[in-house]
Amino acid sequence: ALLYGGMKESQPQAEVRLEETRAEAFSMLLNYLYTGRASLSSAREEVLLDFLGLAHRYGLQPLEDSTCEFLRTILHINNVCLVFDVASLYSLSTLNEACCAYMDRHAPEVLNSDAFLSLSKTALLTVVRRDSFAVSEKEIFQALCRWCQQHEDGADTQEVMSAVRLPLMTLTEMLNVVRPSGLVSPDDLLDAIKTRSESRNMDLNYRGMLKENIATMKHGAQVVKGELKSSLLDGDTQNYDLDHGFSRHPIEEDGRSGLQVKLGQPSIINHIRLLLWDRDSR
Repeated sequence: ALLYGGMKESQPQAEVRLEETRAEAFSMLLNYLYTGRASLSSAREEVLLDFLGLAHRYGLQPLEDSTCEFLRTILHINNVCLVFDVASLYSLSTLNEACCAYMDRHAPEVLNSDAFLSLSKTALLTVVRRDSFAVSEKEIFQALCRWCQQHEDGADTQEVMSAVRLPLMTLTEMLNVVRPSGLVSPDDLLDAIKTRSESRNMDLNYRGMLKENIATMKHGAQVVKGELKSSLLDGDTQNYDLDHGFSRHPIEEDGRSGLQVKLGQPSIINHIRLLLWDRDSR
C-alpha cells in the first residue's frame, strides 16, 4: 500500500522509514521472505524478540509460531521476564503460558533477577497475582519494593503493592519489614493483621502449585526415619523390589517404629499411597 498506493513513499527516490525497527532483525525478515528460511539459533536474544515483533506486525503467522516455539526452548532465568513482556505485548498466549509456567517453577530465582525489575507493570502484576507463583510473601514484597524503587512512579506503587497477600506474612514480618518500607498504608497493614489474627489457617489465600508426587528427592524431600533412607519412593509404584525404589519400616508389636519423611517445602497433602506388606499377608 505504501509503495504502490499513490502515497508519498511511492514517489521516485522516496525514503521509507520503518519506525522502531532494528536493521539486524529486519535483515533477518527480508532473508526469510526471499528464502523461506530463518536462522534463529544464531541470532542474539534481543534480535530474536525484535524479529518476533516484526513477524507479528506484518502478519507472518507461520514465522511467528516458529519463533515462539524456539523461544520456549531457550527460556532461562535471565531472559524469561523479557520474553514474557513481549509475549504479553503481542498477546501470544502459548508463549505467555510457557513463560508463566517457567517462572512458577523458578519463582525465587526470578524474583532476585535483574530482569524482574524491567517488567512492565501489567506483566509484573500478571506474574505475582498467580496462585501458582509459590514463594514466600516476604520475598514477593521485597522484590516489589525493588521494582517500585526502579520505577519511581508513585501512582503505580499502591496498585503494585496490592498484589502482596499481606495476611500470609507473619506479624513480625508485617511490623519489621512491611511497616518500615512506608509503601503500605497503616490502614491496609492493620486490616492485614486483623485478618491474620482472626482467620483460620485454612481460610488464608495461600499460593501453591499442584504436584503429582512431592515425596521425591527432586522436590527436596528426604527420609528422616526409616530403613533405606536413600531410596525415597520415586513415583514408580508398578516396578519395584525389596532392595531399592522405596523406603520402609518394620511393623513392630509396640507400634513405635515408623516412616518419617521431611518434605522440601510446606505442602497440603491430598492423599498418601503406601505399600502395605503386613507379614507377607498383603
